[in-house]
Amino acid sequence: MSGHSKWAQIKRQKGANDAKRGQLFTKLGREITVAARDGGGDPNANFRLRLAIQRARENNMPMDNIERAIKRGTGGGEGAALEDIVYEGYGVGGAAILVEAMTDNRNRAAAEIRSVFTRHGGSLGETGCVSWLFDPKGVITIEVGNQDPDELALMAIDAGAEDVKVDDDTIEVYTSPADLDEVRQALEAKKVPIANAEVSMVPKTTVELDPKSTITVMKMVERLEELDDVQRVYSNIEVSEEALAQYS
Repeated sequence: MSGHSKWAQIKRQKGANDAKRGQLFTKLGREITVAARDGGGDPNANFRLRLAIQRARENNMPMDNIERAIKRGTGGGEGAALEDIVYEGYGVGGAAILVEAMTDNRNRAAAEIRSVFTRHGGSLGETGCVSWLFDPKGVITIEVGNQDPDELALMAIDAGAEDVKVDDDTIEVYTSPADLDEVRQALEAKKVPIANAEVSMVPKTTVELDPKSTITVMKMVERLEELDDVQRVYSNIEVSEEALAQYS
């Protein structure tokens, strides 16, 4: 999964430096709005909202924007029109693709997502066709820096992690979704440098394609993530160093 992890890291860096910062804030705002609508406006009592606010802060979203998004969720209006939809399908080589969307126009979202699949040699499938290949997990990314990666990994396990994967310069910590916040807080209390923490759909197994097909899937995922209605995209491809170098 090391290539997959590095790909995720590149995408996060790209998003943080993206000129389309307004689009990023719109997506983060929608996430906060729907979380507040469904679970209330108090982040202490609403785990999904707490995570959404944390993600917004990690991306330097102004507090005024966050507060407005919460008010939209608790006050109806735009928040009432948004709905969560999951689209499933396949990329070239049979790669499994899971798309989480949040939209006020189901027809528009479906048409735009289908178009991206088609242009990159993929196809949308029926509900449930690939979701069984993924597990919801809390994922915490730690930047190793000058610290001992083995020591950081042990700290994560002591904090309640289910699994830990050590890469060259990052550590991915896996938890159950329910334990994500608790493990994160325990690591932060020990001054562990956390780069990112979120609930993610993690593939149970990965598939390795040839570099050309891998890059095609990577480009399709990137294009899907650029759509206004798409919040997150997950794939089960194993990204080789060769494909990653060409993609970068």
